[in-house]
Amino acid sequence: MGAHMKTTIDIADGLLAQIKEQASRESATLKQLTEEGLQLLLRERLQRKERKIQPVIVGGDGLQPEYKGASWNQIRAAAYEGAGA
Repeated sequence: MGAHMKTTIDIADGLLAQIKEQASRESATLKQLTEEGLQLLLRERLQRKERKIQPVIVGGDGLQPEYKGASWNQIRAAAYEGAGA
């Protein structure tokens, strides 16, 4: 991966213990598992970012006349009316 830089990070005690146990089982180092985990995270997020979502467009004339000019809170309240708590 090229040059390396030393850094300090805080990791929750429980998570660190799990990582150390896993590293021991795999005969790997904490550094190896940390780098692998970060690479997986970046790959996942880049793939998620690249996904394009197509908008859903439906026919119609917009809101029902009684909701034109209503606030989002009023529309949401009407949508959940009678649905319980």
